[in-house]
This record gives sequence, structure tokens and C-alpha cells, in this order.
Amino acid sequence: MPNFLWFLIIGIIAGWVAGRITKGKGFGLFGNLIVGVLGALVGGFLFDLVGLSAYGVLGSLITATVGAIVLLLLLGFVKK
Repeated sequence: MPNFLWFLIIGIIAGWVAGRITKGKGFGLFGNLIVGVLGALVGGFLFDLVGLSAYGVLGSLITATVGAIVLLLLLGFVKK
């Protein structure tokens, strides 16, 4: 259970950071937080796909933020 809680916390922070980076392409604070959690999964998949590994809290935050940014941008294109 603690790992899942850390995953949620990292994803929420990543969603907030991604929302700040992609100004105007987000879904509001709550939506960006949800996208951050989903983006953590996307980031993990993308990093595995290209053979990158991230360790520790900072690595997880970077991975989740990259995934959240990619997801926000993709959803922004679909939203239009």
C-alpha cells in the first residue's frame, strides 16, 4: 500500500508541474492532477521503450512529469 500512495503523490505533483509547464493546454488543477497520475504510467512506458531508467523519488518525479506533459499535449490536440 505505501508504494501505491507514493505513486499517487508523485503523479499528483507531476500533474501540477506539467500543468505549469504547458500553460493553457491543461484541464484545470484537478484535471491536471488526474493527468499527472496517468502520466506517471505513460512516462514509465516511454522510458522503458527507449531504454531509460529512473531511480529514486527525483527520477520517478521526472519520469511522471515527462509522461504527464506528453499526455497533456496529446489530450490538448484531441480536445480541439
